[in-house]
Amino acid sequence: MSLSPADLRLVRVFTAAVLGRFGQLAELRRSAPAGEPDRRWREALLQVHVFAGIPRAVEAYAVLEAQGGLGSAQGEGDPAAPDEQSARGRQLFRRVYEGDAPAVLGMLERQHPDFARWVLEHGYGRVLARPGLEPRLRELLAVAALAALGQERQLASHVRGTLRCGGTREEIESALAGLTDLVEPERLEHARRVIEHFGAG
Repeated sequence: MSLSPADLRLVRVFTAAVLGRFGQLAELRRSAPAGEPDRRWREALLQVHVFAGIPRAVEAYAVLEAQGGLGSAQGEGDPAAPDEQSARGRQLFRRVYEGDAPAVLGMLERQHPDFARWVLEHGYGRVLARPGLEPRLRELLAVAALAALGQERQLASHVRGTLRCGGTREEIESALAGLTDLVEPERLEHARRVIEHFGAG
């Protein structure tokens, strides 16, 4: 099934923030329907720094604040203890990468042991496995960001991760189709080729 209008808006908000398309981000906030922004928006914005860095996330928050903000995050903190977050992150990492998880983790550890720990404990445990947004949607956001950024290898991994977390090929294609005003046509076409190759199933 294709993405709902609310899910597609979430993909667009996230991708605009990741790319620093702040004019479009402001317009998305101004045109948000009743009931949005909601927790899903706030969760998506928390995910921006994983894909685009803290400075980009800070600027995205400032742009959104100038347009009315994201609503209250009161009570949305993660109640899990650090050990629970770490375990939750490892579980999601294994779900996304399945049989490739040991090799991916080994590659990260060879690059730097602290980097591997940050990816697992922070990227996955504290951010991607947080409550408030289902793994399927978090993975779809990752696919949109990685397609927009031209990160082919990571895109392939998260296309498979989306499918492993309950997303569909049609949802992935719908997410990309909703980004034509944010992402260069050549980059989207390249992403579609990656998805065609790695998104079977």
